[in-house]
Amino acid sequence: MKKIITTIKAPAPIGPYSQAILNGNTLYTSGQIAINPENGELVLDDIKKETEQVMQNLKAILEEVGMSFENVIKTTIFLSNMNNFAQVNEVYGSYFNEDIAPARETVAVAALPKFVNVEISVLAVM
Repeated sequence: MKKIITTIKAPAPIGPYSQAILNGNTLYTSGQIAINPENGELVLDDIKKETEQVMQNLKAILEEVGMSFENVIKTTIFLSNMNNFAQVNEVYGSYFNEDIAPARETVAVAALPKFVNVEISVLAVM
């Protein structure tokens, strides 16, 4: 049975979707962008700070259900510019133990919501 997951520690959805869905022991997050949940502002200072905010938003959702990045089995990264890959990867990588890092795909896209540079979603299991 699916359960809607919501936390005030991550930005509220900007459309008709949930922050995440917990179905059994599997968590499916919606893609997170760099919205600071405290003030609703986008964090677009530089790509590293933007990625850091995205990862903090994902962390808040994971923690809401008692999980951490160690529970993540798959991630999807969307980039508006593949030239940002190395910097995004540096920040992203700091959240995972490389020995047990999740499966991942990184996709270049023409544009993202609110014209951000990076969006990331995760799939995690308890």
